[in-house]
Amino acid sequence: MSIYQRLGVPPVINAAGTLTRLGGTVMLPEVRDAMSEAACELVPVDELQAMASRAIASACGSEAGLVTSGASAGLTLAAAACMAGLDIVKMDRLPGGAGPRSEIVICRSHRNSYDHAFRVAGATLVEVGFSDRSPGVGVRETEAWEIDAAITENTAAIAYTASASAYPPLSVVSAVARKRRVPVIVDAAGQLPPPSNLRRFIAEGADLVAISGGKALRGPQGTGILAGRSDLIASAALQQLDMDVTFETWLPPPDLIPRDKLTGAPRHGMGRGFKVSKEQIVGLVVALGLFTDERAKADYARWLEVLHVIELGLRNCARVQATLVPPRQALGFPLLEVQLDPKETALTAYELVARMKKGRPAIHLGERRLMDGGILVHPASLDQATARIVLQRLLAELQAP
Repeated sequence: MSIYQRLGVPPVINAAGTLTRLGGTVMLPEVRDAMSEAACELVPVDELQAMASRAIASACGSEAGLVTSGASAGLTLAAAACMAGLDIVKMDRLPGGAGPRSEIVICRSHRNSYDHAFRVAGATLVEVGFSDRSPGVGVRETEAWEIDAAITENTAAIAYTASASAYPPLSVVSAVARKRRVPVIVDAAGQLPPPSNLRRFIAEGADLVAISGGKALRGPQGTGILAGRSDLIASAALQQLDMDVTFETWLPPPDLIPRDKLTGAPRHGMGRGFKVSKEQIVGLVVALGLFTDERAKADYARWLEVLHVIELGLRNCARVQATLVPPRQALGFPLLEVQLDPKETALTAYELVARMKKGRPAIHLGERRLMDGGILVHPASLDQATARIVLQRLLAELQAP
């Protein structure tokens, strides 16, 4: 009996993806072992973050890095860093009191529920441009000149939501930002795999990049990576770390925090509630080191095998059509789309998903195609055994009256 069963919370089968609400993904055994070992001793957290900064910089091609309490917290810290810099007075006044330079420019088509993270820091979002292609009314997207025109003396940063179809290209946005001396913050929370995306966004000109430490990395689900410019990472770290220190005796690691550039020790920052434990920092660094091209190739092969089990088992079911959906990026997540045929069954995709959740064990399926009458099977947390359970339950529910 698992710990969750002993606590009265039955485990589920997650065929929906790397979703936080379902616990993300299962941590790698090496990560679990490292965290258990890290729990047995004590170290200064700022020194541990300095070690993590070097590891993140090496993996991401950035100047520095920080382990955050998730990618969303990373975006909030990024916004705070861009608004306050190394000015401890501005840090103390956040959120909302750092001065007029608190606007973040964002393409209207990049707006999403997660950009609330910027507003948590006290930033005001300035929307720019239109996506005429999305509603099918034209051929144009937000253009570089529109972003440039939106930048004023009040602009703290430009926000960019990364995806396989994001437009304008990050390199175009970064070129505008460099010309206007404004940093670019990239939300790349779910952009792994492939491993090459660890370095891609910095290489394309981003100043700060937030990535989830759980999901595909299979590190601690409550962690994230913030990679970028050393001065901005230092500001983010100062606004996250425990700052109950005496300036005269405070000796922060110089490769993370430039003490000589500060007028004093800042008080606890607006990111103090975003702390991460020593065990989480260690776990994230170990997971990052294990995220190699070789592992990604092996994972991809395994995911295809898992999806093939379900796809093959549904071929003779007239009520559905199962189609393998290849990833948009090499070594990304493949998916299985299961489309219900309304001529063969009165069951809707919504009803099928609800029934699968009500069973034991509860099975969660991807819901992004529900409006189109389909469900998605995501392989990240499945193996051969759980894939067969998903298949059996799908067939049972499809054949039920």
